[in-house]
Amino acid sequence: MDYMTISEAAKKWNLGPRRIQALCASGRISGVERLGRSWAIPKDAQKPVDARIKSGKYIGFSGKYHKRKENFINLESSDC
Repeated sequence: MDYMTISEAAKKWNLGPRRIQALCASGRISGVERLGRSWAIPKDAQKPVDARIKSGKYIGFSGKYHKRKENFINLESSDC
């Protein structure tokens, strides 16, 4: 099996080398192997899917922030 380095994967996937290292460490790249201090990434490995939240709905976000903001606005408007 052929492998590529961190820098080769970074160029191929248009990501930074540090981001590739983090993806390897978290197990997000399939077939990756640790060889001493470096990573061996299979040449046929696919770029991991972007796991950022794009819907605007954050998991575990409570309405406390909005309640505080509403109370603050109400306090400001009552002072005038």
